[in-house]
Amino acid sequence: MWVRPWVSGLVIAIAAGVVMAEGTTTTEGVKAPRYPDHSKLMVWVDASGKAHPVKTPADWAKRRADILAGMREVMGPLPPPSRKVPLDVRVEGIFEAPKFTRKKISFATERDCRVPAYLFLPKGARGKAPAILCPHPTSDIGKGRPAGLGGPYSRHYALHLAERGYVTLAPDYVRFAEYKWDPYAHGYVSATMKGIWDHMRAVDLLCSLPQVDAERIATIGHSLGGHNSMFVAVFDPRIKAIVSSCGFNAFRRYMKGDLTGWSHQGYMPKIPSYGGWRGMPFDFHEVVAALAPRPFFVNAPLKDANFEVRGVTEAFEAARPVYRLLGAPDAIKVVHPDCGHDFPDDVREQVYAWLDRELNHSKR
Repeated sequence: MWVRPWVSGLVIAIAAGVVMAEGTTTTEGVKAPRYPDHSKLMVWVDASGKAHPVKTPADWAKRRADILAGMREVMGPLPPPSRKVPLDVRVEGIFEAPKFTRKKISFATERDCRVPAYLFLPKGARGKAPAILCPHPTSDIGKGRPAGLGGPYSRHYALHLAERGYVTLAPDYVRFAEYKWDPYAHGYVSATMKGIWDHMRAVDLLCSLPQVDAERIATIGHSLGGHNSMFVAVFDPRIKAIVSSCGFNAFRRYMKGDLTGWSHQGYMPKIPSYGGWRGMPFDFHEVVAALAPRPFFVNAPLKDANFEVRGVTEAFEAARPVYRLLGAPDAIKVVHPDCGHDFPDDVREQVYAWLDRELNHSKR
């Protein structure tokens, strides 16, 4: 199995960070440590509130644990492994194309919850193929958008990558398309955390497939799918590369600091309780850094009205010292096409070629 030279150590480090993060509180009601400036990432705070410089990967693991704790404070607890049930994959339809088989499926993520999805299996693969999780953008047809069943061609990335020889999986996000399930009635604090859990179970599904090389799994998404790809990758070290198109910026740059768009029932309803972006327990500088040292490609258009480009640049520049510390200074890449909230053809081609390289995949 092919793995980047630093990925094996990365998985251990990230897994340790997750364990540490889950161990920072025995009850999720305890607040995460506060950092007055989320862009200052080369510092960690001990239990007494004293700040220490981040000088080593072990120091960074402490800060990363605090980042995950901050995310869980806003999003709610990550469900424990005991919440898992057998995936019980059900095939509800099959479509044959020259280069792939597309299956309409559903799979169980927890008790009384089934997630609808499209699974693409490439034809003619030699050995096990890399796989891509493809969270969808905001769309009434949900999973159908990346699957190529409607909407702009630029959003059909699950279809495009299947034609390129990848196994791809495009699940519905909770409350979209066919996925009518109320996370709040089942104890979730946010739809965001339910999405993280479902997407982690989607990775479980990919890992279970005999066609998939479980050491070569990535995620790609646009807009809603862009930040959902980031969120799941923070919590799941099995994801080895991440692509986010028009998916984020620093909270203070989002709609001039108005976080209303992040705080409705489709995302994180606790956000208003923090009194604005200054009081948030986490920010996207930290989310980007928590992905390190894995390869991360961002499409951040110059005219994106949702995610103002300066906020992307600020997050990247803050996270770069972490990537350097972890030995991957060139693992993050950002491009700025001269367009609005879009995933243009030339950028997608760059992304697909980048994924081929990062996952050691030969285009068919």
